[in-house]
Amino acid sequence: MGRSLPYYVRLMCRSDIEQVTDIDREAFPTMLPPVNFQRELDNPLAHYVVACEADTMPASNGIRVGERTAQYVAGFAGFWILSEEAHIVNIAVRKSCHRQGVGELLLLSLIELAIAMKASLVTLEVRASNDSARKLYGKYGFSEWGLRKRYYTDNREDAVIMTVGDIGSS
Repeated sequence: MGRSLPYYVRLMCRSDIEQVTDIDREAFPTMLPPVNFQRELDNPLAHYVVACEADTMPASNGIRVGERTAQYVAGFAGFWILSEEAHIVNIAVRKSCHRQGVGELLLLSLIELAIAMKASLVTLEVRASNDSARKLYGKYGFSEWGLRKRYYTDNREDAVIMTVGDIGSS
């Protein structure tokens, strides 16, 4: 990315659920049923991160664990790890934080977390019409592997399946 962002990424904790739910509803207002993040945090397959304002960042570097103070959450992302595959289930950023590199920061953090968890492959679905997201994923080696017809329940739009393998390589 090459520039310093006013955000850092840490693992999601229970105190983030209210803000994350608000972001989820803003980003995906017609997706039903809404995600139950309480249940996701209890799911051993699910792993979520949040991007917070950097002025609340602790002194150490890397993905933070166990933050408990109220912090402004700009976005969140999560994946399920299944065998050696990390399947990204969502990346969402507050509209007020769009075009600030938060989505890219979250994507890179998920890839780093997947590598740390010994995944060798990352997959996701993206709306066929979401050109900016598809370009971002392509920038990091994701390629289009298939199509899920009428995948999205709100408007029956197709989803493009994108995958990147050998995530430990440069």
